[in-house]
Amino acid sequence: MRRRTAAAALTTVVLALAGCGGSPAKPAGGVPAASGTGPEASAAPSVPATQNATASASAATAMPAQGNPNGRATVPAEARAVDTSKPTRVVGNGSPGSCTSEAVVSAVGAGGIITFNCGPAPVTITMKATAKIKNTQGAKIVLDGGGKVTLSGEGRRRILYMNTCDKNQGWTTSHCQDQDHPSLTVQNLTFADGNSTGDTAEGGGGGAIFVRGGRFKVVNSRFVRNRCDQSGPDLGGAAIRVLSQFHNQPVYVVGSTFGGASGQGGVCANGGALSSIGVSWVVLNSVLSYNSAVGKGANPARAGTPGGGSGGAIYCDGNQFTVRLAGTLVEQNKANEGGGAVFFVSNDRTGTMSIESSTLRKNPSAGFETQGFPGIFFLGARPPSVSSSTLTR
Repeated sequence: MRRRTAAAALTTVVLALAGCGGSPAKPAGGVPAASGTGPEASAAPSVPATQNATASASAATAMPAQGNPNGRATVPAEARAVDTSKPTRVVGNGSPGSCTSEAVVSAVGAGGIITFNCGPAPVTITMKATAKIKNTQGAKIVLDGGGKVTLSGEGRRRILYMNTCDKNQGWTTSHCQDQDHPSLTVQNLTFADGNSTGDTAEGGGGGAIFVRGGRFKVVNSRFVRNRCDQSGPDLGGAAIRVLSQFHNQPVYVVGSTFGGASGQGGVCANGGALSSIGVSWVVLNSVLSYNSAVGKGANPARAGTPGGGSGGAIYCDGNQFTVRLAGTLVEQNKANEGGGAVFFVSNDRTGTMSIESSTLRKNPSAGFETQGFPGIFFLGARPPSVSSSTLTR
């Protein structure tokens, strides 16, 4: 397999290119293994809480704010926060101590619209087990933290899991990788210290959240200090890993922050924030910063290496998919191999990428990137479309 390396010749690029689009393809039938193949490039745990839930206003105010305050991208109706004024179930009875890991796991397993009542102060709920979506528990599942709730993986475990192809969670169709339910939304929440290291089922990754199938979106949320395995050619997503979405409709990420400050970013073999195979993304008015892809050897892995190290913030692999960044700041991410900001490989060269009214800066690629696009390694249908945006070293 021929390896590609491309060193960017420009130190500062302000681009305004023609737009590009693409029609996402519906996945084929059957239940394929989730893996990425093709001619791709080579070229700190937290302290466990002493209580299940603790009110901590000072810790919460020290967190990076969610979203890009300068982002002005239009948010379509389907990407906006869900109305949770009439919840199906509520975690907590008004006190921090009532907001327990067990209560979260139970609520998530039961499904519906879930809110929290943990008292007036911000609260951190230390998860003692991963909360898992039961695919048979309704079409819509929403977790809304009201801007006050942090779910912590304690540096020991993944926080949230949804997989329509996991029979242990209920298999509801004969085409589990391409079904419209459940539809999962997380909003107004912080996901901290998730860690899926060692969990390599479905290819691993997804330190805070793992999703396969159905639909998924993130609104007004923060992801800090999440981790997944630090080696592997295609494993990724310290914060979020997504495989398969219904009819390849996009995952929306709106008004959210991944990292946000030094020491707050995610760390994984690939995709220090987001990672996917064959999945489209629309990232609006968000911040992805201080995330790292720390694997070595790229994909496919060079001889004598474990592989990985691409996509400091975002790692996308597969065939026909799209990535759109609008009103978004991507800065201070880094990759040991390719794409300090974004690694995008469409194996059949049908995938497209657009960058609109966004800033990508200071995202070093230690190994390789695409000439003229600092911080990006791209193989797709045509060069990324860039409008009203700044790409700099």
